[in-house]
Amino acid sequence: MSRAVKPAIRVGIGGWTFEPWRGEFYPEGLVQRRELEYASRRLTSIEVNGTFYGSQKPETFAKWHDETPEDFMFALKGPRFATNRRVLAGAGESVERFLASGVLEFKDKLGPINWQFAASKTFDPDDFEAFLGLLPHELNGRRIRHAVEVRHDSFRVPAFVDLARSYKVAAITAGDSDYPQIADPTTDFVYIRIMGTQENLPHGYTPEALDVWAARAKTFAQGSVPEDLAVIGTPAAATPRDVFLYVISGDKVRNPAAAMALIERLRSG
Repeated sequence: MSRAVKPAIRVGIGGWTFEPWRGEFYPEGLVQRRELEYASRRLTSIEVNGTFYGSQKPETFAKWHDETPEDFMFALKGPRFATNRRVLAGAGESVERFLASGVLEFKDKLGPINWQFAASKTFDPDDFEAFLGLLPHELNGRRIRHAVEVRHDSFRVPAFVDLARSYKVAAITAGDSDYPQIADPTTDFVYIRIMGTQENLPHGYTPEALDVWAARAKTFAQGSVPEDLAVIGTPAAATPRDVFLYVISGDKVRNPAAAMALIERLRSG
């Protein structure tokens, strides 16, 4: 569980540097170096995409920590060098290098790490278990939370859910996309990525769709699974869970508005 005694629901977007957000999400004239400061005071989490493509310096993580509010949290994309490979069992060096790159500079603001797999990556139970075994849950006395984003339909089997649960790794739930949906809770937090924003809607989604996602997040946090999402394996124990929900892809220009609308619903409910 996170720092809060009560399960936390955090909502955010992927990254914070996107030119079309300037004048749309960010006020006209806001200097780029203050965009994280601005975004982090309107959202409760951000998923950092840049770590998927390359390494960052410890000083950069520390700077991001200092620019954000005390109760803010970051999720990080694990490096593609660890996940975009034929044999996952050989990813140990990439995983270790990433975890030693300075991510602990986030301190209490370090949220889950999303290990994202290509849509072409199929489920090999033995090799996938070898990968999960490479993910440490503690580093220098600090908890490390892991989530896996699988995008091939071969993962929609109870064996995958059982593996994720046995290694206490979250199976990321995809929403409003063509990726396979796996809504089984497999550890003490839930990680959701929704991808259905539309540019012709001011908040990316209709008010009714936003109500539905806010209700689903609350259901997960309370310990249950929304009845309208796909569960693949044995039902999980009903226990409160932290929730991390990110508005990703879709018509990206609307993602901040959708995230803020969800936060408003969660706070008012």
